[in-house]
Amino acid sequence: MSVPVLTYHAGLVEGPDYARNDHVALREDLAAIAASGRRIVPLQHVVDARLGRRPWSSLEGGVALSCDDGTAFDAIRGRVYGEHGPQPSLLGVLEDWIAEDPGGRAGATITGFLIASPEAREALDRACLFSRGDLDSGWWAAAARGGRYAIGSHGWDHNHPALPPARGVDLPRGDFFAVDRDARAEFQIAQAQALFRDALGRAPTLFAYPFGHVPPFLRDDWLPRRGPAVGLEAAFDTTPAPVDAGSNRWALPRYVCRWHWRSPEALLRLLDGGATDVSPA
Repeated sequence: MSVPVLTYHAGLVEGPDYARNDHVALREDLAAIAASGRRIVPLQHVVDARLGRRPWSSLEGGVALSCDDGTAFDAIRGRVYGEHGPQPSLLGVLEDWIAEDPGGRAGATITGFLIASPEAREALDRACLFSRGDLDSGWWAAAARGGRYAIGSHGWDHNHPALPPARGVDLPRGDFFAVDRDARAEFQIAQAQALFRDALGRAPTLFAYPFGHVPPFLRDDWLPRRGPAVGLEAAFDTTPAPVDAGSNRWALPRYVCRWHWRSPEALLRLLDGGATDVSPA
């Protein structure tokens, strides 16, 4: 028994079609998933099964959804993305899909992995988006209260190369493999957990490695040792495989749209156990 986890990026819009817009891709993927007889299950339920708190049989036919980086395009309908115009939001696409069959799709959710640091989000908004507050946190609480959008952690600041040097810790910028010792892990993960707890009333239980980079130190040492103490139950990377009972709790796999599939047909082949058709650059 296993469950595939799919990952989208609402903040990467390059055109109006499936291959260039994850909002469009999610809409078409959900239609294909439903037509195949599969259903959407909460990502937390997948983790619960992996940790022995839920029977795997309760997730039969299930697919879980996630999205990374936590832009406002995750959850706010009609937000304008540069020259590409208003976008429906990933949450909006999911809600519209649920509305087509509210009884049969009532349990569907998507988990967004968010960047914690306000300063980093402001800097990344300037460097990577439009300086319009698209990485603001004002929508977080309302999205979480709606019950369809669960919040996970994508770390303190993604250790993104566009950011200035980290304050108070020796941390080379540019990738997440640099998080290879206690002080760096406390800065990136424990500090983020504390901010989310203050902002939302509880810390996330799930973490996703920025860039899909999995430092062995985090996977094998810090997260098993410190993760539960800061509220984390599991972590996700971007290895293209389904989650099953043997998956490493601190490196659970996910498929990424445009990395591992580029059409609904390719997605269905992947869900049936076929090979991925794309690799990340």
